[in-house]
This record gives sequence, structure tokens and C-alpha cells, in this order.
Amino acid sequence: MKVTDPNCLRLISNQKNLLNAIPEMVLLVKNAQSVEYMNPSAISFFGNLCSSNTKMKPNEKKLLGIILNIVDTAHANKSFGETIATSYENTHIEYTLAPFEGYKGDKLQWFFIRDLTDNKNQLEELSLFHNSIETILAHKISELKESERMRKSLTNELNSLKEHLQEQPSEGNMVGSSRALTELRDMVFQVAKSDATILITGESGTGKELVANLLRESSNRNDKPFLKINCNTISDSLLESDLFGHERGAFTGADSKRKGKFEVVDGGTIFLDEIGDISPRMQAALLRVLQDGEIIRVGGNIPIKIDVRVIAATNRDLTVMVQEGSFRLDLFYRLNIINISIPPLRERKEDIIDLTTHFIRKYRQAFKKDISFLPQSILDKLLMHNWPGNVRELQNVIQRAVLMAKNNAITENELFFDMQPGGHEDNSKKNYLDQIDGKSLKTIIAEIEKDVIEFSLKKNRGKVAETVEQLEIGKTAFYDKMKRYNISPKDHSY
Repeated sequence: MKVTDPNCLRLISNQKNLLNAIPEMVLLVKNAQSVEYMNPSAISFFGNLCSSNTKMKPNEKKLLGIILNIVDTAHANKSFGETIATSYENTHIEYTLAPFEGYKGDKLQWFFIRDLTDNKNQLEELSLFHNSIETILAHKISELKESERMRKSLTNELNSLKEHLQEQPSEGNMVGSSRALTELRDMVFQVAKSDATILITGESGTGKELVANLLRESSNRNDKPFLKINCNTISDSLLESDLFGHERGAFTGADSKRKGKFEVVDGGTIFLDEIGDISPRMQAALLRVLQDGEIIRVGGNIPIKIDVRVIAATNRDLTVMVQEGSFRLDLFYRLNIINISIPPLRERKEDIIDLTTHFIRKYRQAFKKDISFLPQSILDKLLMHNWPGNVRELQNVIQRAVLMAKNNAITENELFFDMQPGGHEDNSKKNYLDQIDGKSLKTIIAEIEKDVIEFSLKKNRGKVAETVEQLEIGKTAFYDKMKRYNISPKDHSY
């Protein structure tokens, strides 16, 4: 039927002009079977899905099926008038269906669609930025153990680090809050009060002497003498005389009787470091001390009773040495009554930040440097390093960085890792594989993906559009990944 009434024509023209002008996408669906009308915004977004289009592309046919299915489902559920959000090919949309009856009794539905992608991306970026601020603030609060600092802005990060450095433990304490170190500290306090012989094991640089100090300070002998002997720095003959003393004339130059360290320390504690390096002769002499509580001076034959607590330490595997026949089994059992094993730093990386700030505090005072800021990029490098030299290596790195710092911040220009034997930095393939050993493939891929995103954002100065293009990834998917890894573009813009 052809409409000729001027008023009807005017209303139709007005409605058509309105639909053509609005930015929202509008479709008219007939009987959930065909699209009878699309405004320019809808055609630009979806392509021409109208029934009059006889050259519809495969992807347009697929999309038409999706739209008709939505209308059919809404009709079955009587959900007309509800606004529903969904996503389509990396875009975020919401739609509303409004039914009406055509003049021929057809069941028609207005399909109103709005593209919310830009709005959603802006909200996600704001959310990421907000979450990043919250995470950094929460971390600083945890370190300072001051709940009143919650919700402060990132502009206070400098002062927070200053106060954190000032509140670090004093020299001589075990620094760190990892589970491994907490269990180690608990064990030290548990066994310190006893007089049992203790063997401290661990790689070089893990802090065996520090544990020995803490054992003695927490023991009932803390007010009695405490002597430390490094067994691999003294020759065998001198070590025996030094530990057990000698009689007059025992050897050339022994003009008088002399007490050894065990007699001098009687009632106290003696720390024998590098115990794995002593000779078989010294092993037998030390066994007598641990087994019978007595010594015999060099050149003498009269046993002398002593009361000394022995703490020994080694970075060697004594069980292997026992199997090889280079260390006495009976001495090993006497030494290993209580074994305190110190885990390497690479197995307790949670302690790296605490140790780093502790050493910054120590050396900024020693070198009179006002170091009060440590960029996240520097912390990331410290956390990624494998630390073959353990805490001692970290201490050297921070000492050198503080000494070389030109202002109040440590930068990459001052960060140099110790060179390993052979003149190569510890960044080989083997060390990388050691770092990921024991992790699931999913975790490894996630860590690599996070590093790639952060590296690309930094390279592109936080510009998401350029980073997305470079990585060849959809913008929505990229925002999802940034949200998953708690990455904010703002942190990489400069």
C-alpha cells in the first residue's frame, strides 16, 4: 500500500532523518527472520544485513544469524526492554529490543545497539591506574607496618622509602620476612638455649656467621666468652696449638706453656667456621672434645676437662665427604646433632627487598649519601638475578651502587652484578633455566608475557595504541592482560 497522505509522509521523513542522524546503531527486525532496515551507523559497523542485500558476505550472514537468534531468544524469554551488555570481535556493546506491531500485523522489533568500547577501555585504564596506586601503597604500608598510611598518593613514595630505610633492623639481625627465613629464625630461638652442638650448613654468602652470632646471643652463655675460628686460614699444626694449647718445649719456639682457645673460652661458645676443611688429625682431636669434653695440649698427655659449646659451619656437603672418606663419620654425627640449613637467596627472593633497603640504610650512613629512592625497575632487576653469591653478593652490589650514586636515587648506571669465576656475569642460559626450574609451563609463559608487555610499554612510553600495534594484539585483549598482571600504562610513561 502506497502512502500518499502529506502528514504521514512528513512523519515518515522526520523519523527517517532522526534514525539516520543518531550515532547509535538501529535495526528493524521482522518476525525474528529478517532485517528490514538499518541506519547508517549500523551499516558502517555490521555491514548491510538487510533482506534486500542479495550479495551478502559469509561473515555478514553469520552475523545476521546471531542477531536474529538474539531477537528470537528475547521474544521467547519476554525480555524486551532490558538493556543487555555483551562483546563482539574485541568491541563492547549493549543493546535494547523494543517490540511493536506493523500495520500489516507483522511482529517487528527495534534493535538499538550502542558501542561502549572506548568508554570501557577508558574505565579499565582508570581502574588499572587506580589499582596500581593501591598496590604500591599497600606494599609500602606492609613494610612500614603503619596502617595509618593507607590511601596516600604515589607522590609520598619518596618519603615512605626514607622512613622504611630508617626503620630497618640494626646490624647483626637476620633481615627478611620470607617463610623460609621465619622458620630458620624460629629454629634458632628454639635450640639456642640448649648446649647441644650445632652444625650450620649453606652456600657461601648465606649468612652462617650471622646465625652463629644469633645462636650465642640467644643462649644461656651470652655473657660468657665467644671466639670465632676460621679453620681454613690457619695451618694444621698452628690450628691444633691455637685450639688446644701447648706445653713448654712441645715444638721449636714453644718457650712456655700456653692455653688454647678451648681453655680460654671455657664456659662459653666457640664457632668453628669452614669445619669441612680440617685435616684428619684435627678431626680426631675435635672428636675427643665433643665426645669426652676434654682436650690434650700439644706435647702433653694429661686430659683437661672443658665446658665449651661448639657451633660449626661449612659450605661443603659433609655427607659426600664422609662417603669419599675425607671426613670422619663419627665426627659428622657428633657435629650434626642439630643441623641448621640456610637456604640460598634465590630460594627466598621475598627477602631481597628487605635486604636491599637494609644495605641501603647501612651504606648511605657509611658513605654519607642521601639515598632515599629506589626505582621499581631496579628492584625488578634485583629480583630477576640468580644471586650465586647469595646475601654477600647482594651486599656488594648495593654497597657499590650507593657509593657510585650521583643523587638521591639508585639508577641502572650504578647497578653492576658481581662477575663470576671466568669473568662472565651470571646470566647464562643455565642460570635462567635454574630460575624457572620447578615452575609450571603456564606460570613461565605468564611471567614472560608480563615482561614483554612491560618492556613494550616502556619502549613506547606508555602509549597503548602503539604497543598494541607492535605486539599485533587486540586492544581489548591487551587491556585484559594488563589488568591480569596489574600493569598500568601510566607507570611506563615519561
